Amino acid sequence: MPAHNILVINCGSSSIKFAVVNQTHAPFALSGEAERLGSPEAVLNWQLAGEKASLKIANGDHRTALTQLLPIVERAAGGTLRGIAHRVVHGGEQFASARRLDADALAAIRALAPLAPLHIPVNLLGIEAAIELFPTLPQVAVFDTAFHQTLPEHAFRYALPEHLYREHGVRRYGFHGTSYRFVSHRAAELSGLSLGDSSWLAAHLGNGCSTCAIVNGQSLDTSMGLTPLEGLVMGSRSGDVDPNLHSHLARTLGWSLEQIEQMLNQDSGLLGLSGLSNDMRSLEQARDQGHAGASLAIEVFCYRLAKSLAAMSCALPQLDGLIFTGGIGENSPLIRSKTVAHLKLLNLALDKPANARTIRGASGPIQAHGHPRVLVVPTNEERQIALDTLALLN
Repeated sequence: MPAHNILVINCGSSSIKFAVVNQTHAPFALSGEAERLGSPEAVLNWQLAGEKASLKIANGDHRTALTQLLPIVERAAGGTLRGIAHRVVHGGEQFASARRLDADALAAIRALAPLAPLHIPVNLLGIEAAIELFPTLPQVAVFDTAFHQTLPEHAFRYALPEHLYREHGVRRYGFHGTSYRFVSHRAAELSGLSLGDSSWLAAHLGNGCSTCAIVNGQSLDTSMGLTPLEGLVMGSRSGDVDPNLHSHLARTLGWSLEQIEQMLNQDSGLLGLSGLSNDMRSLEQARDQGHAGASLAIEVFCYRLAKSLAAMSCALPQLDGLIFTGGIGENSPLIRSKTVAHLKLLNLALDKPANARTIRGASGPIQAHGHPRVLVVPTNEERQIALDTLALLN
């Protein structure tokens, strides 16, 4: 069977990230992003055959961007585009794997909007525009939450009244599932282990952060919950706080629900702790220059990350390794070192030179001799989405 190309689309409220992924070639044939959609500054940027280009599409929307993208995609795919894959943030309990998009699937995704009101509507914008522009191609949805549908009930249920789960779907779903699926496969390959007989702790660290316990290729626990706000300290998200914080702020400061949600999602995390930035690179530079807020943010981030990894270990029958991935996980020796230093009871320790050199796309082991495996594994969510799509279509 000849190799096929998949167009992977990831829609945000004012952006579309895209890539043409070939199942047999590592570099993407085409990649890029449409940015600032709906504004006079809207622009389409792409890289094709190693050359970068851009096109202004003033006031263009998602459909405009995809219309301009169509001939570029056809050129990159060489006429062998097999289908279109859409990243969809939330699949609820309905979707435990990739799903070909038909009327029933679209209706089910629309019904999930209350679980992800900021994401599902814009995901649907991209899907509907692509179906209109590419009517003869199969369209597939790949869900961030699907990988975590293997969580046992004791891991996904909240200690809340039963009807909130049964009637309203209030439970832990988890996110970053496509990333965890990719890096757990890759970690097993790098270690010479069978995926079906391996146990991993994994940390996906970027502007959004989470941890996961992966046993025999399945997620058994993860730190994010009903929404991506639960769990770790993140770029601008608080992660776990006292559940009564909402009513405390409403009573004492008179804050509205909208103000509290804004604060927890956009003004907290590394940004809130440091008073400086949500970007770890900026915080590491500021820490080196003696900035107290940056130092505090990094210390809290690493301690909370280590606590979460230690908690995830409850789901493992054994520990075959700890995986760091995501922009911070792949590129910050400091964060990896400080986090592992808190995990002495798991006997984890790093080789300092190996940790320092494993950045900028490098992968491999960084543990000290005689200690459990610690791996840096660059994630590739677009490739995993394409592979899941091809597996479904084939």
